[in-house]
Amino acid sequence: MSYPNHSSPLPFILAGIPGLEDVQFWIAFPFCAMYFMAVLGNITLLLVIRMETSLHLPMFYFVSMLAATDLVITTSTMPKLLSIFWFRFHEIDFEGCVAQMFFIHSFSMVESGVLLTMAFDRYLAICKPLHYSAILTGPTIAKLGLASAVRGITIVTPGICMLTALSYCGPRVIHHSYCEHMSVVKLACGDTRPNSIYGLTAATAVVGSDSILIAVSYVLILREVIGLSSREARLKSFGTCGSHIGVILLFYVPALFSFYTQRWGQSIPAHIHILMADLYVLVPPTLNPLIYGMKTESIRERVLSLLCQKGSQPRS
Repeated sequence: MSYPNHSSPLPFILAGIPGLEDVQFWIAFPFCAMYFMAVLGNITLLLVIRMETSLHLPMFYFVSMLAATDLVITTSTMPKLLSIFWFRFHEIDFEGCVAQMFFIHSFSMVESGVLLTMAFDRYLAICKPLHYSAILTGPTIAKLGLASAVRGITIVTPGICMLTALSYCGPRVIHHSYCEHMSVVKLACGDTRPNSIYGLTAATAVVGSDSILIAVSYVLILREVIGLSSREARLKSFGTCGSHIGVILLFYVPALFSFYTQRWGQSIPAHIHILMADLYVLVPPTLNPLIYGMKTESIRERVLSLLCQKGSQPRS
């Protein structure tokens, strides 16, 4: 792989959490526990949905997409982060940094697209129930998932290519726990405004449009739910939508905080910003399986039955 405008890029040094170097070793323990729960929970969710035919429904196909995306995001960051905190392996080569950045940013945009499709799914299920099965057919679900993936990769790739074309002649220390786009751009020499403008425009356009469309969907859903005559139906709809809104807030709030403080949050202590960025790639993948597992009776029962079968097997 060649890098125009700079020769033989040297490895970068990931600082971890600036200001908390003395306690990073201990911070790694809850991070590792959450990462283990995220991997176990999302893999379990994928297996249960695949095995349980009653869950072969549009909503759970979208949940599967969310679980797969969460696995990519958290696995592209946490192993390296834990190696920094526990073993002080701070060095990351240029290619590895670029790859990590690509997976983090592209799959974050994929996740935003999946959350939008899930909001659309809930809108159809509650507001247009008679047309639900006719609209969300298998091919349509596949196209929506593919569109989310293609959009994320297409938007992120030009920014990555622009970054690899920069020259890096200054300090090699990235003041972050992983290779975040602006943290790396700040190390480049020359004019980096195109990179900053493209990154800011792309992220704002995607997050802005997706969040507006999600908000509109839930406003329409709320209006429809309030008009339901059955109190039980209203409570069920509120419960389902409430869990989805919780997942959406878990994803967007820390993402927006991390993204905009990287550019304009100089007054915010660095360790607060980096901790929020770390939790952004860790907390949603950890809690999403619990939210959907706890709220979905079929998933809950299937997991419990598998555990009971495991526990009742005779020992040899």
